[in-house]
Amino acid sequence: MAGHSKFKNIMHRKGAQDKKRSNLFSKLSREITVAAKMGAPDPDMNPRLRLAVNNAKAQSMPKDNIQRAIDKASGGDEDNYEEVRYEGYGPGGVALIVEALTDNRNRTATAVRTAFSKNGGNLGTEGSVAHGFERKGLIEYPASVGDEEKVLEAAIEAGADDVESDEGGHTIWTEMEALHEVAGALEKTLGEAENVKLAWKPNITVEMEEGPAGTLLKLVDALDDDDDVQTVWGNYEISDEVMEKLEA
Repeated sequence: MAGHSKFKNIMHRKGAQDKKRSNLFSKLSREITVAAKMGAPDPDMNPRLRLAVNNAKAQSMPKDNIQRAIDKASGGDEDNYEEVRYEGYGPGGVALIVEALTDNRNRTATAVRTAFSKNGGNLGTEGSVAHGFERKGLIEYPASVGDEEKVLEAAIEAGADDVESDEGGHTIWTEMEALHEVAGALEKTLGEAENVKLAWKPNITVEMEEGPAGTLLKLVDALDDDDDVQTVWGNYEISDEVMEKLEA
């Protein structure tokens, strides 16, 4: 089950970008409202809402904001958000999956297509890159929760599929259908996770050189900056050395 995570580089950078975005709370609120509309407004009775609330708490979103987002769903909010997925290729042939929650598909499609075209990418059709990914459950813990052996033992007991640990933390993978159950079991032994969500895990990653990597990160940032875009997944890997050069 254990192994070094090529995916950590992607996810940790994504987490850092999330914290910098001024519109992070609005995106978290949108996910909470949609989750509450799709099921019960009680997180204990609604697994998707519970995940949304936990992720909001992990980003230090105030309790009042969380409750307002839940109340918005039960208050007959006139905004009707739908889930949309876009797929395409970025610089260097990197495959990207963009997940969005939108009340206007035309607006979102135009914005996503523009971001791709202006930053060395090409937006494809649905299914054009998803075949290179697996739909999995993703649970993340900081390194401070314990060593690899402790986390591995807890993950095995909880029924997880795979654990990847490094100095940045622990990534635990589950089958999509088992995410809520495994996350609940891990919470009892390791405490509340930093991140719990459904993810697109690449089957093979692409090592990026400095030039294409810089353009790719501009594309990812442009997508992240769109209010409708919730998450951007990719099959790229950028080494620490390249990241240091890009951030210099």
